[in-house]
Amino acid sequence: MASSAANPLGPVPRLHTQIRDIVAARIAQGALADGALLQESQLASEFGISRAPARHALAALEAEGLLCKSSGRGYLVVANAQLLASARDTGLPEPAVSVDSSASWERIYQEVENEIIARISFGSWRLSEVALASHYGVSRTVARDVVGRLQQRGLVRKDDGARWYAPALTPDHIGELYEMRWLLEPAALLKAIPNLPDGLLDTMSADLDAAIAKAETIDGEVLDALEHQLHVQLLGFCGQNTLMQAIIQHQSLLVAHQFLYRWTPKLFRSEPFLPEHREILDRLLAGRFEDASRSLKWHLQSSSDRVIARVDLIQDEFRTEGISFLTLAK
Repeated sequence: MASSAANPLGPVPRLHTQIRDIVAARIAQGALADGALLQESQLASEFGISRAPARHALAALEAEGLLCKSSGRGYLVVANAQLLASARDTGLPEPAVSVDSSASWERIYQEVENEIIARISFGSWRLSEVALASHYGVSRTVARDVVGRLQQRGLVRKDDGARWYAPALTPDHIGELYEMRWLLEPAALLKAIPNLPDGLLDTMSADLDAAIAKAETIDGEVLDALEHQLHVQLLGFCGQNTLMQAIIQHQSLLVAHQFLYRWTPKLFRSEPFLPEHREILDRLLAGRFEDASRSLKWHLQSSSDRVIARVDLIQDEFRTEGISFLTLAK
Protein backbone atom coordinates (compact mmCIF):
# COMPACT_ATOMS: atom_id res chain seq x y z
CA MET A 1 0.00 0.00 0.00
CA ALA A 2 1.01 3.59 -0.48
CA SER A 3 2.73 5.21 2.46
CA SER A 4 1.06 8.12 4.19
CA ALA A 5 3.74 10.41 2.79
CA ALA A 6 2.89 9.41 -0.75
CA ASN A 7 -0.84 9.25 -0.22
CA PRO A 8 -2.49 12.04 1.76
CA LEU A 9 -5.54 9.85 2.25
CA GLY A 10 -3.66 7.30 4.32
CA PRO A 11 -3.91 8.84 7.78
CA VAL A 12 -7.60 9.68 7.45
CA PRO A 13 -9.91 6.79 8.44
CA ARG A 14 -13.05 6.51 6.36
CA LEU A 15 -16.19 7.74 8.03
CA HIS A 16 -17.87 4.35 8.00
CA THR A 17 -14.78 2.78 9.58
CA GLN A 18 -14.82 5.36 12.37
CA ILE A 19 -18.51 4.76 13.04
CA ARG A 20 -18.07 1.00 12.94
CA ASP A 21 -15.25 1.18 15.51
CA ILE A 22 -17.23 3.45 17.84
CA VAL A 23 -20.32 1.22 17.77
CA ALA A 24 -18.19 -1.91 18.27
CA ALA A 25 -16.54 -0.24 21.28
CA ARG A 26 -19.96 0.58 22.74
CA ILE A 27 -21.03 -3.02 22.36
CA ALA A 28 -17.80 -4.28 23.95
CA GLN A 29 -18.28 -1.91 26.91
CA GLY A 30 -21.92 -2.93 27.39
CA ALA A 31 -23.30 0.50 26.49
CA LEU A 32 -25.36 -1.23 23.79
CA ALA A 33 -27.09 -4.27 25.23
CA ASP A 34 -28.39 -7.39 23.48
CA GLY A 35 -31.41 -6.48 21.37
CA ALA A 36 -30.62 -2.75 21.14
CA LEU A 37 -31.94 -1.28 17.87
CA LEU A 38 -29.64 0.71 15.58
CA GLN A 39 -30.75 2.56 12.47
CA GLU A 40 -29.01 4.48 9.68
CA SER A 41 -30.94 7.65 10.46
CA GLN A 42 -30.04 7.42 14.15
CA LEU A 43 -26.27 7.16 13.49
CA ALA A 44 -26.37 9.80 10.76
CA SER A 45 -28.10 12.23 13.10
CA GLU A 46 -25.85 11.51 16.07
CA PHE A 47 -22.58 11.96 14.20
CA GLY A 48 -23.68 14.60 11.72
CA ILE A 49 -22.97 12.50 8.66
CA SER A 50 -24.90 11.30 5.62
CA ARG A 51 -26.66 7.92 5.60
CA ALA A 52 -24.14 6.27 3.26
CA PRO A 53 -21.30 5.84 5.79
CA ALA A 54 -23.84 4.93 8.50
CA ARG A 55 -25.22 2.22 6.21
CA HIS A 56 -21.73 0.86 5.46
CA ALA A 57 -20.85 0.81 9.17
CA LEU A 58 -23.97 -1.16 10.08
CA ALA A 59 -23.38 -3.63 7.25
CA ALA A 60 -19.78 -4.15 8.45
CA LEU A 61 -20.97 -4.83 12.00
CA GLU A 62 -23.52 -7.31 10.68
CA ALA A 63 -20.80 -9.08 8.68
CA GLU A 64 -18.74 -9.36 11.86
CA GLY A 65 -21.64 -10.98 13.71
CA LEU A 66 -22.26 -8.11 16.12
CA LEU A 67 -25.58 -7.08 14.58
CA CYS A 68 -28.43 -8.77 12.76
CA LYS A 69 -31.23 -7.38 10.63
CA SER A 70 -34.35 -6.59 12.62
CA SER A 71 -37.79 -7.72 11.50
CA GLY A 72 -38.59 -4.07 10.82
CA ARG A 73 -36.11 -1.37 9.88
CA GLY A 74 -32.59 -1.30 11.25
CA TYR A 75 -30.32 -3.74 13.06
CA LEU A 76 -30.32 -5.42 16.46
CA VAL A 77 -27.34 -6.13 18.71
CA VAL A 78 -27.11 -9.91 18.80
CA ALA A 79 -26.82 -12.08 21.90
CA ASN A 80 -23.23 -12.45 23.12
CA ALA A 81 -22.12 -9.56 20.90
CA GLN A 82 -20.43 -7.94 23.91
CA LEU A 83 -18.20 -10.97 24.42
CA LEU A 84 -17.40 -11.16 20.73
CA ALA A 85 -16.60 -7.44 20.47
CA SER A 86 -14.48 -7.59 23.63
CA ALA A 87 -12.54 -10.57 22.31
CA ARG A 88 -11.71 -8.68 19.14
CA ASP A 89 -10.53 -5.74 21.24
CA THR A 90 -11.16 -2.69 19.10
CA GLY A 91 -8.84 -0.69 21.34
CA LEU A 92 -10.98 2.38 20.77
CA PRO A 93 -12.58 3.95 23.86
CA GLU A 94 -15.89 5.75 23.49
CA PRO A 95 -14.93 9.24 22.24
CA ALA A 96 -15.84 12.26 24.29
CA VAL A 97 -16.70 14.19 21.12
CA SER A 98 -18.50 13.38 17.90
CA VAL A 99 -16.74 11.95 14.89
CA ASP A 100 -14.94 14.56 12.83
CA SER A 101 -17.27 14.78 9.85
CA SER A 102 -15.71 17.83 8.24
CA ALA A 103 -16.89 18.11 4.66
CA SER A 104 -13.53 17.81 2.91
CA TRP A 105 -12.75 15.70 -0.12
CA GLU A 106 -10.33 13.55 1.88
CA ARG A 107 -13.17 12.24 4.02
CA ILE A 108 -15.06 10.61 1.17
CA TYR A 109 -12.50 10.23 -1.60
CA GLN A 110 -11.39 6.65 -0.88
CA GLU A 111 -14.96 5.42 -0.67
CA VAL A 112 -15.84 7.06 -4.01
CA GLU A 113 -12.72 5.63 -5.61
CA ASN A 114 -13.63 2.14 -4.37
CA GLU A 115 -17.19 2.45 -5.71
CA ILE A 116 -15.82 3.30 -9.16
CA ILE A 117 -13.16 0.60 -9.14
CA ALA A 118 -15.76 -2.01 -8.22
CA ARG A 119 -17.78 -1.14 -11.33
CA ILE A 120 -15.44 -0.37 -14.23
CA SER A 121 -14.94 -4.07 -14.98
CA PHE A 122 -18.61 -4.12 -16.03
CA GLY A 123 -18.76 -1.05 -18.26
CA SER A 124 -18.27 2.72 -18.47
CA TRP A 125 -20.08 4.85 -15.88
CA ARG A 126 -21.27 8.44 -15.98
CA LEU A 127 -20.41 10.38 -12.85
CA SER A 128 -22.69 13.17 -11.59
CA GLU A 129 -21.14 15.78 -9.29
CA VAL A 130 -24.61 16.85 -8.12
CA ALA A 131 -25.62 13.29 -7.21
CA LEU A 132 -22.23 12.69 -5.60
CA ALA A 133 -22.67 15.73 -3.35
CA SER A 134 -26.20 14.66 -2.44
CA HIS A 135 -25.24 11.04 -1.73
CA TYR A 136 -22.56 12.00 0.80
CA GLY A 137 -24.24 15.14 2.10
CA VAL A 138 -21.35 17.41 1.06
CA SER A 139 -21.11 20.62 -0.94
CA ARG A 140 -20.64 20.82 -4.70
CA THR A 141 -17.17 22.22 -4.03
CA VAL A 142 -16.20 19.08 -2.12
CA ALA A 143 -17.69 16.86 -4.84
CA ARG A 144 -15.74 18.83 -7.46
CA ASP A 145 -12.53 18.32 -5.50
CA VAL A 146 -13.17 14.58 -5.37
CA VAL A 147 -13.74 14.43 -9.12
CA GLY A 148 -10.58 16.45 -9.72
CA ARG A 149 -8.59 13.93 -7.71
CA LEU A 150 -10.18 11.06 -9.63
CA GLN A 151 -9.13 12.74 -12.86
CA GLN A 152 -5.55 13.08 -11.62
CA ARG A 153 -5.53 9.39 -10.82
CA GLY A 154 -6.71 8.57 -14.34
CA LEU A 155 -9.99 7.03 -13.19
CA VAL A 156 -12.36 9.55 -14.79
CA ARG A 157 -12.25 11.75 -17.86
CA LYS A 158 -14.60 14.00 -19.82
CA ASP A 159 -16.48 12.90 -22.92
CA ASP A 160 -17.17 15.05 -25.98
CA GLY A 161 -20.10 16.64 -24.15
CA ALA A 162 -17.87 17.65 -21.21
CA ARG A 163 -19.58 15.09 -18.96
CA TRP A 164 -17.55 13.05 -16.49
CA TYR A 165 -17.31 9.31 -16.95
CA ALA A 166 -15.21 6.40 -15.71
CA PRO A 167 -14.08 4.35 -18.73
CA ALA A 168 -14.64 0.62 -18.72
CA LEU A 169 -11.74 -1.79 -18.41
CA THR A 170 -12.14 -3.06 -21.95
CA PRO A 171 -9.25 -4.94 -23.60
CA ASP A 172 -8.56 -1.91 -25.80
CA HIS A 173 -8.49 0.50 -22.84
CA ILE A 174 -6.27 -1.81 -20.79
CA GLY A 175 -3.96 -2.25 -23.77
CA GLU A 176 -3.67 1.50 -24.29
CA LEU A 177 -2.85 2.11 -20.61
CA TYR A 178 -0.18 -0.56 -20.57
CA GLU A 179 1.34 0.56 -23.85
CA MET A 180 1.86 4.05 -22.41
CA ARG A 181 3.30 2.53 -19.25
CA TRP A 182 5.86 0.37 -21.05
CA LEU A 183 6.94 3.43 -23.05
CA LEU A 184 7.26 5.71 -20.01
CA GLU A 185 8.19 3.63 -16.96
CA PRO A 186 11.46 2.07 -18.26
CA ALA A 187 12.72 5.57 -19.08
CA ALA A 188 11.75 6.80 -15.61
CA LEU A 189 13.54 3.83 -14.04
CA LEU A 190 16.84 4.77 -15.68
CA LYS A 191 16.45 8.38 -14.51
CA ALA A 192 15.60 7.24 -10.97
CA ILE A 193 18.63 4.98 -10.46
CA PRO A 194 21.18 7.72 -9.62
CA ASN A 195 18.77 9.21 -7.06
CA LEU A 196 17.81 6.08 -5.14
CA PRO A 197 18.41 6.29 -1.37
CA ASP A 198 20.76 3.78 0.21
CA GLY A 199 19.02 0.60 1.23
CA LEU A 200 15.85 1.03 -0.83
CA LEU A 201 16.62 -1.79 -3.25
CA ASP A 202 17.65 -4.07 -0.36
CA THR A 203 14.37 -3.34 1.43
CA MET A 204 12.35 -3.99 -1.72
CA SER A 205 14.27 -7.20 -2.30
CA ALA A 206 13.59 -8.45 1.24
CA ASP A 207 9.88 -7.62 0.95
CA LEU A 208 9.69 -9.45 -2.36
CA ASP A 209 11.48 -12.52 -1.00
CA ALA A 210 9.01 -12.67 1.91
CA ALA A 211 6.11 -12.54 -0.56
CA ILE A 212 7.58 -15.21 -2.83
CA ALA A 213 8.05 -17.51 0.18
CA LYS A 214 4.27 -17.53 0.67
CA ALA A 215 3.28 -16.96 -2.96
CA GLU A 216 0.34 -19.37 -2.92
CA THR A 217 -1.37 -17.74 0.07
CA ILE A 218 -0.44 -14.09 -0.39
CA ASP A 219 -3.31 -11.59 -0.19
CA GLY A 220 -4.23 -8.65 -2.40
CA GLU A 221 -2.98 -6.04 0.05
CA VAL A 222 0.58 -7.39 -0.05
CA LEU A 223 0.52 -7.67 -3.84
CA ASP A 224 -0.70 -4.09 -4.04
CA ALA A 225 2.14 -2.94 -1.77
CA LEU A 226 4.75 -4.65 -3.96
CA GLU A 227 3.31 -3.05 -7.08
CA HIS A 228 3.41 0.36 -5.39
CA GLN A 229 7.04 -0.09 -4.33
CA LEU A 230 8.25 -0.75 -7.86
CA HIS A 231 5.97 1.34 -10.01
CA VAL A 232 5.38 4.37 -7.77
CA GLN A 233 7.92 4.65 -4.96
CA LEU A 234 11.01 3.68 -6.94
CA LEU A 235 10.04 5.53 -10.13
CA GLY A 236 9.22 8.59 -8.03
CA PHE A 237 12.96 9.22 -7.71
CA CYS A 238 13.26 9.95 -11.44
CA GLY A 239 13.38 13.67 -10.62
CA GLN A 240 11.07 14.79 -13.42
CA ASN A 241 7.61 15.87 -12.31
CA THR A 242 6.26 16.09 -15.85
CA LEU A 243 7.29 12.52 -16.58
CA MET A 244 5.81 11.25 -13.30
CA GLN A 245 2.53 13.07 -13.93
CA ALA A 246 2.30 11.39 -17.33
CA ILE A 247 3.00 8.00 -15.75
CA ILE A 248 0.43 8.47 -12.97
CA GLN A 249 -2.22 9.38 -15.56
CA HIS A 250 -1.79 5.92 -17.06
CA GLN A 251 -1.44 3.97 -13.81
CA SER A 252 -5.14 3.93 -12.98
CA LEU A 253 -5.00 0.13 -13.09
CA LEU A 254 -2.60 0.20 -10.15
CA VAL A 255 -5.47 1.72 -8.17
CA ALA A 256 -7.74 -1.09 -9.33
CA HIS A 257 -5.30 -3.91 -8.66
CA GLN A 258 -6.29 -4.54 -5.07
CA PHE A 259 -9.91 -5.04 -6.16
CA LEU A 260 -8.85 -7.29 -9.04
CA TYR A 261 -6.50 -9.31 -6.82
CA ARG A 262 -9.17 -9.71 -4.14
CA TRP A 263 -11.81 -11.14 -6.47
CA THR A 264 -9.67 -13.24 -8.81
CA PRO A 265 -7.23 -15.15 -6.57
CA LYS A 266 -7.98 -18.48 -8.25
CA LEU A 267 -6.85 -17.30 -11.67
CA PHE A 268 -3.22 -18.14 -10.89
CA ARG A 269 -1.78 -20.59 -8.37
CA SER A 270 0.80 -17.93 -7.49
CA GLU A 271 0.99 -14.37 -8.76
CA PRO A 272 3.04 -14.29 -12.01
CA PHE A 273 4.43 -10.81 -11.47
CA LEU A 274 6.51 -11.92 -8.44
CA PRO A 275 9.33 -13.57 -10.45
CA GLU A 276 9.16 -10.69 -12.93
CA HIS A 277 9.75 -8.19 -10.13
CA ARG A 278 12.54 -10.47 -8.87
CA GLU A 279 14.31 -10.29 -12.21
CA ILE A 280 14.07 -6.48 -12.33
CA LEU A 281 15.44 -6.10 -8.80
CA ASP A 282 18.22 -8.64 -9.36
CA ARG A 283 19.42 -6.69 -12.38
CA LEU A 284 19.25 -3.41 -10.51
CA LEU A 285 21.23 -4.84 -7.58
CA ALA A 286 23.82 -6.21 -10.03
CA GLY A 287 24.22 -2.79 -11.65
CA ARG A 288 22.75 -4.00 -14.97
CA PHE A 289 20.52 -0.98 -15.34
CA GLU A 290 19.71 -1.19 -19.07
CA ASP A 291 18.77 -4.86 -18.60
CA ALA A 292 16.55 -3.90 -15.67
CA SER A 293 14.82 -1.32 -17.84
CA ARG A 294 14.18 -3.91 -20.53
CA SER A 295 12.87 -6.36 -17.93
CA LEU A 296 10.46 -3.72 -16.67
CA LYS A 297 9.16 -3.18 -20.19
CA TRP A 298 8.69 -6.93 -20.69
CA HIS A 299 6.93 -7.20 -17.32
CA LEU A 300 4.43 -4.48 -18.28
CA GLN A 301 3.81 -6.04 -21.68
CA SER A 302 3.09 -9.39 -20.02
CA SER A 303 0.85 -7.83 -17.37
CA SER A 304 -1.65 -6.45 -19.87
CA ASP A 305 -3.05 -9.85 -20.85
CA ARG A 306 -3.26 -10.95 -17.22
CA VAL A 307 -5.35 -7.92 -16.27
CA ILE A 308 -7.68 -8.59 -19.20
CA ALA A 309 -8.08 -12.18 -17.96
CA ARG A 310 -8.91 -10.96 -14.44
CA VAL A 311 -11.52 -8.54 -15.74
CA ASP A 312 -13.08 -11.28 -17.88
CA LEU A 313 -13.36 -13.53 -14.84
CA ILE A 314 -15.02 -10.80 -12.77
CA GLN A 315 -17.51 -10.12 -15.56
CA ASP A 316 -18.43 -13.81 -15.67
CA GLU A 317 -18.78 -14.42 -11.93
CA PHE A 318 -19.88 -11.20 -10.26
CA ARG A 319 -22.54 -8.53 -10.49
CA THR A 320 -22.51 -5.02 -9.12
CA GLU A 321 -25.21 -2.91 -7.46
CA GLY A 322 -26.21 0.54 -8.61
CA ILE A 323 -25.36 3.71 -6.71
CA SER A 324 -26.91 7.14 -7.03
CA PHE A 325 -23.95 9.08 -8.48
CA LEU A 326 -22.85 6.49 -11.05
CA THR A 327 -24.99 5.58 -14.06
CA LEU A 328 -24.04 2.86 -16.52
CA ALA A 329 -23.24 4.56 -19.84
CA LYS A 330 -25.15 3.38 -22.87
